[in-house]
Amino acid sequence: MGAKPTIIFATSNGIGMGHLARATAIAKALAPNAEPVIASMASAVAEIPSAFGIRCEYLPGENRGWTSRSKWDLYIRDRIVALIDETDAKVLVFDGVIPHAGFIAARNARPQVKLVWMRRGLWQKKVHRFALPLQSAAMDYVIEPGDYAFAYDHGPTSKRKEAIRTAPVSLYQAAEALNREESRKALGLDQNRPVVLVQLGTGADDANEKMTAALRGLIGWPELQVVLTKEPIDKNGKSLAPEGLDLKVIKYFPLAKVLAAFDAGVCATGYNGVHELLAAKLPTVLVSNIRGMDDQEARAKWCHDFGYALRANQADLNNITETVRELQDPNMRASLSFKCAELPAPIGGEEIANKLLKIADEPAKTVSLSQRARYLALRYIAIAYHQIAKEKSQAPINSVKVVFSDSADANELGTNIRSGVRFEQFFHGSSDKYRAVRHQIADTYYGK
Repeated sequence: MGAKPTIIFATSNGIGMGHLARATAIAKALAPNAEPVIASMASAVAEIPSAFGIRCEYLPGENRGWTSRSKWDLYIRDRIVALIDETDAKVLVFDGVIPHAGFIAARNARPQVKLVWMRRGLWQKKVHRFALPLQSAAMDYVIEPGDYAFAYDHGPTSKRKEAIRTAPVSLYQAAEALNREESRKALGLDQNRPVVLVQLGTGADDANEKMTAALRGLIGWPELQVVLTKEPIDKNGKSLAPEGLDLKVIKYFPLAKVLAAFDAGVCATGYNGVHELLAAKLPTVLVSNIRGMDDQEARAKWCHDFGYALRANQADLNNITETVRELQDPNMRASLSFKCAELPAPIGGEEIANKLLKIADEPAKTVSLSQRARYLALRYIAIAYHQIAKEKSQAPINSVKVVFSDSADANELGTNIRSGVRFEQFFHGSSDKYRAVRHQIADTYYGK
């Protein structure tokens, strides 16, 4: 048997970490037979190397503002081309709603590499749907990770025929998860008191109000411990939590491994939240986030209609409170958990891994003139959209300095990614030649 093929996973930075979680789950399944590398715009990529031993690099998204939008696609192209050359990759997999032109350009520059779009279903009917035919035609393959709520998918991807659909993909795997006692010990929780996990976003005013409304529904649950994954505070540092709750903010990755610690959950209706918590048979209230392309309301309605979870009306704060309060009923929790046991195991990671191995073995394809034309069209569409939308960048850069690092430490990586300087990460163990190329790329797009 020959050397293991390298497969690169590139992910965009969505509202949650669904793109990165899927890529990680598939990379884990691939690891015995391939060499996965993850290049992600999600800051949570900092957690992957130390948690799973997977080689990773951070890619700055266009909203970081580290280079102009007109140059950003070219920067991404050069970054991915350098990574392909360093690892001799056979397949480039992009997981995100918009397959940025830079990734297509990288494959065009290295036509021996097959380009795969990991395209989740349940899209809302927003403007991005009009580029679907152009984007899909630029790919060698489109793979659709399955969704428990597929029957309620009536969005723009649902009638398209090019995608290979699989079982759902999840970081939760029953055989790898810790039991209740082990999970609570790992999180530092009392073994005998009830525990609820709350995973809701904060920041925007409506998100803050939803967080407060959900926490209010937990008041009165005797001896309850409430676990959150981020501080429940607004942008001014004011607490969003009502009085009378025992709150604990934890940082544990991957949380899917310790879901047995919890008696119930309250979370947004994102792809990985549903396919982790429900797969773990955790009684859950779903509070949808209607931003972005993900049709979380359709997913929440399916889960509620068939008895797998409770759906709160995301537009009604009182309803959120009252729906969360239903979790205090042990009979309700038992009913939800019993129903979730009927759901199929989320084995899509293994299915997709096997498909990617076959794709890696296929002969290289030529890049046609029409594919090159699609790249140019997508690039200029993206630049025009950016100019029209005037999307707000993240925190401004406070220095022209560029920080280079090959650290695999989660804290160091996270600090550098969140800092106000341009951060260029090499995956650990990369060659001197690769590092020299990366310095050249940084000089080209940031200036010396």
